[in-house]
Amino acid sequence: MAKILVISHYTRSLLNFRGELIKTLVRRGHEVFAFGPEKGFEKEIAKLGASFVPIRLQRSSVNPLEDFMTFRELLTLIRNIRPDVVFSYAIKPVIYGSLAAGIAKVPRIYSLITGLGYAFVNESIKQKLLNKGVVFLYRLALRYNQVVFFQNRDDLELFESLELIGRHTEAVVVNGSGVDLQRFYPASPVCSPLSFILVARLIKDKGIIEYAEAARIVKKRHPEVVFRLLGPFDENPNGLSKEVIARWVDEGIIEYLGETNDVRPFLASSSVFVLPSTYREGVPRSALEAMAMGRPIITTDVPGCRETVIHGHNGLLVPPKDVEALVKTMEFFVLHPESIEPMGLESRKIAEKKFDVHKVNQIMIEKMGL
Repeated sequence: MAKILVISHYTRSLLNFRGELIKTLVRRGHEVFAFGPEKGFEKEIAKLGASFVPIRLQRSSVNPLEDFMTFRELLTLIRNIRPDVVFSYAIKPVIYGSLAAGIAKVPRIYSLITGLGYAFVNESIKQKLLNKGVVFLYRLALRYNQVVFFQNRDDLELFESLELIGRHTEAVVVNGSGVDLQRFYPASPVCSPLSFILVARLIKDKGIIEYAEAARIVKKRHPEVVFRLLGPFDENPNGLSKEVIARWVDEGIIEYLGETNDVRPFLASSSVFVLPSTYREGVPRSALEAMAMGRPIITTDVPGCRETVIHGHNGLLVPPKDVEALVKTMEFFVLHPESIEPMGLESRKIAEKKFDVHKVNQIMIEKMGL
């Protein structure tokens, strides 16, 4: 039996994205500790069989002092718990978790790169400076890892080109976080009225502004079409304000559904899933859930997102930040609603073939020797 520590940047993701992995590790007889910054999930995580420990971590802060405090706390906790294995995912847990675990001489250290995010957008001087700092820290941290998992080959190739992976570290590509095909089951699309749904944290990099602009154009031509938005507000520097969302709602172009712990009823009542993300996703879990429920996918031809679509087969790819192209793809489904169900069935087939969470977890568990 191994003592395993899982470090997260967002406590809810321990349930939504790593719940099946944690349950499998516990079933195999391992003792699992789960770290996350938000409290209030202790009972739910305990049901998985893990012990939850809250940590000081601000996902979107670029304050070096705050990050140093995160690193110092992780180092103290790891020395106290003395795990055999540390598994981290997302930028700050991977960097500071790997560094702390390495200094604490944890025998086995593993990381999962779940996308590159805000620091790799490189549109402003601030982002370019942040990028340089993150690259430097990744190079320091990943040398302690036995295996680094990637969710798409583009990210792996970028890390290799930047020489971020040590000579003695194995790099493995897995198919995203996977999706529970039993929990997310096919549901016939609701096409009267025809509706589009975007499920994401409310940040600009998810393409939400482009989605609203496209909705405005399409609704002028097809007023009966509905555009829905589901997801939480976020502290990210590119987060959208409540005032912006309220203006779209008042204008009548967007139905904002708030946030939820269960997206299934909202996906079930939709026709087509849209995610016009403009930055490098790992593989967006929201798209996988929509695929598992039999929805066509409109998303951007960027790393991570493109992994979810075979263009013209189970959905359509558009260039990032291209509102005109997004309007065109949306109108394809408006004008050809008969294509929605067959494309959605193809999405389900792809989810079954590539993105079964149990298959994804099995690869990682085997590579970690657990």
